[in-house]
Amino acid sequence: MALNTIKKLSLFILFLLILTGGKTFAQVELVGIEDNIYSFLDRMFNKNIITDYNPAAIPISKAEAMKLLVQIKEKETKLTSTDKSILKKYFIEYNIEDKSENEISFFSKPKFSDIFNNEKQKYLYVKKDSSFSFYLDGIGGLTERISRGDSMGSHKSLIGELGFRFKANFNGILVAYLRASNSAQVSGSEADFDFVRRTNPKIDATGTVSYGGRTYYNTYEGYLRYQAKTNWIAVSLGRYPLSLGQGFIDNLFLSRNSIAFDFAKLDLNSSMFRYTFLYGSIRGDSLGKKLDSKNIASHRLDINFSKGFKFGIYESVIIPNNPFSFTFFNPVSFLASAEFNKPSQGYNEDINNTMLGFDALVKPADNISFQGSLLIDDLEFSTLFKPESKEINKFAYQLGGFWSDAFTIPNLEMKVEYTKIDPFVYSHTTNKSTYANWGYSIGHALPPNSDEIAVQMNYPFSSRIRAGIDFKFQRSGDGNILDSTGKIIGTYGGDLNRSNGVGNATSTPAFLQGNRKNRTIFNLHLELEPIKQYYITMDWMSKIFDNLFENRKMTDNYFTFGLKVDY
Repeated sequence: MALNTIKKLSLFILFLLILTGGKTFAQVELVGIEDNIYSFLDRMFNKNIITDYNPAAIPISKAEAMKLLVQIKEKETKLTSTDKSILKKYFIEYNIEDKSENEISFFSKPKFSDIFNNEKQKYLYVKKDSSFSFYLDGIGGLTERISRGDSMGSHKSLIGELGFRFKANFNGILVAYLRASNSAQVSGSEADFDFVRRTNPKIDATGTVSYGGRTYYNTYEGYLRYQAKTNWIAVSLGRYPLSLGQGFIDNLFLSRNSIAFDFAKLDLNSSMFRYTFLYGSIRGDSLGKKLDSKNIASHRLDINFSKGFKFGIYESVIIPNNPFSFTFFNPVSFLASAEFNKPSQGYNEDINNTMLGFDALVKPADNISFQGSLLIDDLEFSTLFKPESKEINKFAYQLGGFWSDAFTIPNLEMKVEYTKIDPFVYSHTTNKSTYANWGYSIGHALPPNSDEIAVQMNYPFSSRIRAGIDFKFQRSGDGNILDSTGKIIGTYGGDLNRSNGVGNATSTPAFLQGNRKNRTIFNLHLELEPIKQYYITMDWMSKIFDNLFENRKMTDNYFTFGLKVDY
């Protein structure tokens, strides 16, 4: 009994340190959206272990993650043995107890045996005092990508990566972060690397250089971020991936799959509300012709009505060929109204593209959640219930469910989503204003004039072994509309980077009209961490293309094998 009381008192003191903004939890850097901790937090929220977490706005700060991990620790008796091991892993990784002996600094005290240490977090270099901390990491890896199939052909490419990452934290309220790496194709031809680019948007969205028979590219993420110790306000300047909106597998608004871009971001937080404003610069073109500039502004308000009901409102605008606009930089405005009240007058061929959306997350019982999202592209109320409505008002919606401990199997996650995107959603009356960065969707990866049924199952065998399987069935319509002479007079709205034009000779096509195509996609994923911070990843994907309009089927298979070191 006394031991249990001491344990509860220790957890209370730990939690109190968080609330008072103590040095231990003054970690304002962000936890990257690719981190597996989000899968863990999603599951803990779905199981009602934590209630203050909202997956609609990520990444979250390390301090927020640490606070949630402590809350999970308070209910450790409700966890499975696997989740207990995962929780222990994150307590070590984030050094929540703030013990210097939990961290290894190789440059300070090099020791060969520490390379294989599984009980401490490894860094190249660590420097800390009462008001400052500095961490330096090294990152490196090899990734082999192989394709076999009718569409992509046969390719084999081995790519090596080497880089570093540092974070400098000042007084627990300001952090400077930079991750930079250089990659090169170690083996493979130019055609092999072209296959890699076409199947990996984040590699395609880099400047590549060929020299000495090899192809090189580099990537980076970096930011300067201020966060108040009570986390009521945070301001970020920099480049890193982020996601806004509900969605268990993908989302309609700002997807986890989207490419990182540069922006300024403001976050305001309270127990009931979270408000996010961002203004950023993205890459755009018009059918291959580069634009001078292309920006995005967005607002999002999340409302926590209760532990089991969260509601969000999202709006955004794409602004082409305008380096900067105070009209859209205003963090407290309505972007659709701002578009009509901007200083420039009259018709502009670079007309901006505005969107509005709503989503909700409902958790009626432990282990079960449902989400629904609605995206409205170019809403005009005066035509909403008239015949011409579909030519002006375009919609996308998504419905999904999340089942933890699926089929009564502990730790098994099952997610199901249906997504429908109308023709021309994400595109606009001009190709310059598409909702795209480097030609890839900022929102859902599914093309317009399509729908999708997606099923995802994930299972953590332990804190160091994770497996997952995805299934997607997609239907699409695309292609051009021709007149009797063969001249293009419109499109079927299935290409994100093709606008619907101004004064188009045709009306908006019906859903799935055009060149009908089906796609069936299977993906298997396995991640191993045999030694702490050493990773082995394996992915196998099969895509079956059924081009109904030409009665032809094709199959492509992809295999990826990766080795990575991260410390």
